[in-house]
Amino acid sequence: MTQEVVERFLRYVRIDTQSKEEVEDAYPSTQKQFDLLRLLMEELAGIGLEEVEIDDYGYVTATLPSNLPPRKKAPVIGFLAHVDTSPEAPGKGVNPVVHENYQGGDIIINKEKGLVLTPDENPVLKDNIGNDIITTDGTTLLGADDKAGVAEIMTALHYLSEHPEIPHGKIRIGFTPDEEVGNGTKYFDVKRFGADLAYTIDGGRLGEVENENFNAAMATFKLKGYNVHPGYAKDKMKNSMRALGDLITRLPRDMAPETTEKREGYLHPHHCNGGVDYSELKVLIRDFEEQGLKEKKVLLQKMVDEVSDLNPGVKLELEIKDSYQNMRFQIDKNPRVVEYALKAVRMAGIEPKLNIIRGGTDGARLSYMGLPTPNIFTGGRNFHSVKEWIPVQAMEKAVEVIVNIAKLFGELDYPYMNRSTSTFSPFG
Repeated sequence: MTQEVVERFLRYVRIDTQSKEEVEDAYPSTQKQFDLLRLLMEELAGIGLEEVEIDDYGYVTATLPSNLPPRKKAPVIGFLAHVDTSPEAPGKGVNPVVHENYQGGDIIINKEKGLVLTPDENPVLKDNIGNDIITTDGTTLLGADDKAGVAEIMTALHYLSEHPEIPHGKIRIGFTPDEEVGNGTKYFDVKRFGADLAYTIDGGRLGEVENENFNAAMATFKLKGYNVHPGYAKDKMKNSMRALGDLITRLPRDMAPETTEKREGYLHPHHCNGGVDYSELKVLIRDFEEQGLKEKKVLLQKMVDEVSDLNPGVKLELEIKDSYQNMRFQIDKNPRVVEYALKAVRMAGIEPKLNIIRGGTDGARLSYMGLPTPNIFTGGRNFHSVKEWIPVQAMEKAVEVIVNIAKLFGELDYPYMNRSTSTFSPFG
């Protein structure tokens, strides 16, 4: 499996699939994502999968049929990964470099640019002595987010198709575009996909299973002032930018992304523009608990009242839109989906780490669309960066975990049949 997953990964990352921010008149946001999506269709069919399809939005789906006896039932499992890469770093012309048998110390990525991976900045390197590390040449990102997940799923499927002695139920595969720009599930048809539970293979460090993410909202402050000639502005001008500055200074510094970690939420002013007569400020609101999100919304409204009093004549409006929710609230209803993921990691000889995601995930939206979907590690590190890297051996373990999950659900027994309706309940 090691050779195959590496070959697939090196092939996929060379295909430019960067998505693009703020594209409203097309989906996916870049047509070049179809280059990899169509290739994956061919490869899925080539390893014997059935119902291989691509729709107008670029969603590629396929089925590995169950190999269980006719009377034995198992839940339909989905495995998903996204093909697009982040627009935050160059993504065209990726030249992957394999550093074999890492023996510690620095890894020089690009001598001319002075790009070096150091154990001080990347402590996880110390856990990879003897492993093979893949980086780029320092001119682009690598694309392990999430082409590592794509390669790992494809390798696991090929392995399962060639080893019919491993019991598994029906498996559904989904490869999606535009995840990096927040639209990975925008048109995804959960009902048509037809899975009872699913896993995104889109995480980071070896052994991680993620079952929580932020609750998220976007706050937009709109400030309307009045502009006149500054030489004659006394008692007339109403400068919206001064009010904007008053808003920013009221955002608590101990509630910023740069001062928070772990389960702490934040308020993040990430974009502003304007002039005297009109200004706008966007603030990301994040918290793992619904109550914490509500409290942050109240704080922002209080700021509007305070700044309005300080800036008479400037009209302030606050618009808050919820973005996504913590998938834990849905996944907790279906505990086996996480229990089996953790067990599958242990079966691969790794101590699992149940973690939170300080961000969003397609799995969160899918979970609230009726498909409980925690996240599984790929092994990649430093995503969205020219210093992105991934250990080959972590990719191999991710393949093992996917196979183990399929096997675990394939070994479920009849007590999970709902006798009254003759339908299958995957969670007992």
